Amino acid sequence: MRHLIDTYIRADDSEAVSTFDELSLVQLIVERGVETAVSALPPGIQKSEKAVSETIENNVRQLIIDETPINPKYYDRMSTLLDALIVQRKRQALDYQAYLQEIGELTKQVKQGPSAADYPQIFDTQEKRAFYDFLGKDEALAIRVIQALEASVQDDWRQNTFKRRKVKLAVKAELNGDEAWAEAFVDSAHNQRDD
Repeated sequence: MRHLIDTYIRADDSEAVSTFDELSLVQLIVERGVETAVSALPPGIQKSEKAVSETIENNVRQLIIDETPINPKYYDRMSTLLDALIVQRKRQALDYQAYLQEIGELTKQVKQGPSAADYPQIFDTQEKRAFYDFLGKDEALAIRVIQALEASVQDDWRQNTFKRRKVKLAVKAELNGDEAWAEAFVDSAHNQRDD
């Protein structure tokens, strides 16, 4: 068997197809700019503006999909902006350099998440901003629901059915008994990165 492997199978040294330096394409765009990211793509992709565009769009789309559970309203807006940019590119409403500039800015917005400047000062964390968006930007309701959530959350509430139910009941009381909305809110809270 060893003779067959040595005779008929050859393995050359691996070669790098891109110079991303352990960064994703999205991180490369955010940290070093879109031009640097494009130059780091494999040569076969760099030759085609369409291939470059679609590669960036697919990476941004994947980031949006990954982050949507954290703040669905914000990332739905980002998805809409990406769709509009794709339509403009396909209609050739933007020249290639203007497109790269626009997709670079959108990528930064998606990666960095909602800006604190777009929210009332009381919503000082990404989690609270997501709740504010989820509750239709109703500041008073968001404050009441966040307070109910914080008062009812216990350690390990995400994995414990009884503790999760306690959180849901507290939130439901602030949402005028709306079962579906309370369940959706608790699901959104469950997806947050920090308590």
